[in-house]
Amino acid sequence: MMVKQNPLQTKKDVEKVLLDMWAPLEPYYDQTNSRIRVGQTAAAYSESVAGLECFSRVLWGAAPFIASHGSTTLWSKHLQGIVNGTDRESEGYWGEIHDYDQRIVEMAAFGYALCLAPEQVWEPLSEDQQDNLINWLSQINQHAAHDCNWLFFAVIVNIGLKQVGAPYDQATIEHNLNRIDDFYLGDGWYKDGEVAHVDYYTPFALHYYGLFYATVMEKDDPERAKVYKERAILFARDFLHWFSEDGRALPYGRSLTYRFAQCSFWSAYVYAGLDDIPLGTVKGIILRHFRYWCKQDIFQPDGTLSIGYHYPNLLMAENYNAPGSPYWAFKSFLLLALPEDHPFWQVDEQPLPSLPKSKRLAKASLVIKRHDEHVVAFTSGYQHTNAHTHTSSKYEKFAYSNYFGFSVPRGEWGLDQGAFDNMLALSEQDQLFRVKRQVMEKKVENDYIYMVWAPWQDVDIRTWIIPGLPWHIRIHEITSKRPLDIADGGFALGLSESGITIDEKSVTTDHGQVSAIALSGDAENKHIYPNANTNLMQKRTVIPTLTKSLNKGTHLFVHAFYGSPTQAKAELPRLENGIIYLEDKEWKLADLIEKRG
Repeated sequence: MMVKQNPLQTKKDVEKVLLDMWAPLEPYYDQTNSRIRVGQTAAAYSESVAGLECFSRVLWGAAPFIASHGSTTLWSKHLQGIVNGTDRESEGYWGEIHDYDQRIVEMAAFGYALCLAPEQVWEPLSEDQQDNLINWLSQINQHAAHDCNWLFFAVIVNIGLKQVGAPYDQATIEHNLNRIDDFYLGDGWYKDGEVAHVDYYTPFALHYYGLFYATVMEKDDPERAKVYKERAILFARDFLHWFSEDGRALPYGRSLTYRFAQCSFWSAYVYAGLDDIPLGTVKGIILRHFRYWCKQDIFQPDGTLSIGYHYPNLLMAENYNAPGSPYWAFKSFLLLALPEDHPFWQVDEQPLPSLPKSKRLAKASLVIKRHDEHVVAFTSGYQHTNAHTHTSSKYEKFAYSNYFGFSVPRGEWGLDQGAFDNMLALSEQDQLFRVKRQVMEKKVENDYIYMVWAPWQDVDIRTWIIPGLPWHIRIHEITSKRPLDIADGGFALGLSESGITIDEKSVTTDHGQVSAIALSGDAENKHIYPNANTNLMQKRTVIPTLTKSLNKGTHLFVHAFYGSPTQAKAELPRLENGIIYLEDKEWKLADLIEKRG
C-alpha cells in the first residue's frame, strides 16, 4: 500500500494517508451507501449494525478532513448514506435503537461531524432530511448507555445538534458530564467507569472527548472547558512515558485493534490549543506513531484495515470487534481540522524529551521502565475484574513491553496453548492452568510492586516485582493446600527465519534476547513455543519459562527475567546471603517478605 511509502511530514502527507485508507472501503458501501459491509467476521451485534459502525467510524477522519479541505468524491457517497440511513422510508434506515445499543457508540461520530463540518454535513440537507437526522440522533437521549466512556456519546451528539441550531438535550449533557466526573482519579487520570480498569480509554476516549468538548463549548461552558484542559495537561506529562522515540506505544489493555488511536489524545491536545508540552515534541510523537503503524502488517490484501494489532489476529480481538471496528483509529486524524497555517504544521518535528529511566504512575498502578527504545510497564493488576475477552492477559500480567508485546491464550490445554508470557500459571498437575485474574491486595511503590492473589480458594500467592530493564525480579510466596505445577513465563521473543540461538536459560533471535533464571526455589528452565498467533507483535514466539512441581505447603521462589531487543549488556541479578542485587540497588529478601509488601 502507498501508506508504507508516505514520509508523513506535512499536512498533505497526513491527508493522503487518510484518503489511502478510506479509498479501499469504496467497493463495500451497500446500495444505499448507508453501510460499509467490509470483512467476513462477526461481532456481538448484527451485521446491519456492524455496517453502520464502519460507516460512522470513517467520519472520525472524514469530518476533520472535509472541515479544512472541502470535499472528495467519497464524501458525496458518504453524505448520501447519511440521508438514507436517517430516513425511515429508506431501505438503508439505521433503525430504532434500544438501551445499551452499539448504535449509541456510533452516533457520536455524527455529532462530531456536525461540530467540525456543518457546511458539508448539515447545510446540504433539505429541511426534511435535517429533521430525519435530528430525530434519529435524538433517540440517544431516551436510552440507557453503559456507565463508562459511553456517557460521552450523548454529550457529543447533543453539542453537535446545538452547533447547527437543532433541538438538543442540555439535561442529558449535564447529567452525563457530572457522572463522568465521578470517574476522575486525580493527577489527570480517569478510570473507565465506577469499577473499571485504567487503560487507553483514559486518553483515546475520556480525555479525547473532554478536549473536544472543551474546544467546541469553550464559550458556552468555560468552567468545564478549563477543568478538562487542566486535567489533560497533567495527564499528558504522564502519558509521554508510554511512547518511545521510534513511534511505538505500550500495548496494554483492551481494544488494541484501534491501533494508532493510541496517539489520538495528542491530536486532541493540539486541537484544544494546549502547549504545556512543546508543539514540536507533540508533532514528533504523532508523526512517528503514524509512520510506525503504516509500516506494520495491518492491512488486508484489499487495503482495508484488519482486526488485530501488528498483524491480522482474531485471537486477541474483543467480542465487540466487527470488521469495521479498527477504523476507530481514524480519531487520530482530528489534527486535519487544523488549517494549513496552524503552528502545528509549521513547527519542526522534535524528539521526545529526556525521560527518566523509571517513572511511577500511581493512579494507573504502573511503574514504567525505559532502556533506550524499550519501554516496559510493570503492573500490580486490579482488585476487580470483568467479563471482557482475555482480561487476565490484557491487565494482569506482571509486565507489558512496547517491543515484545503480550500474548493471549489459544486454548485451555498446556503451556503451549496458554502462551503465559510474564505470568505465573498454575495447574493441579493436570495441564489446565490458572493465572491471576484479580488481586486482593496491592501496593505500587517506586522500586517494587506487591500483590496478593488466589487462583483457588485454598491457594494464596504473594508476589513482589522489582522492576528493571533489561532484568527484573519476581518473588512468589505460594501457600497451597493442593499439589501444583507452576510455570513462571518471561518475555515472548519473536522467532525469525534466520535462526535461533538457545542455551538452558536464554534464547536469541534477530528480534532480541530473552532469559529466565531461578535465583532461589530450584525451578527448572523450559523454553515454551506457544501456538502461532498468540502474541500481538510476533506471529511465532518462544517464552523462557521456569517450571516446578509443588507439594502442599508454602514455597518461596525468586526469579529473574531478561528482555532486550538489542541484547543489551547488563550485570546478572544475584541473591547472596539473603540480599537481592539488581542493577545498582539491593533489597533484603527477609524485609520484603516480613512486611508483606
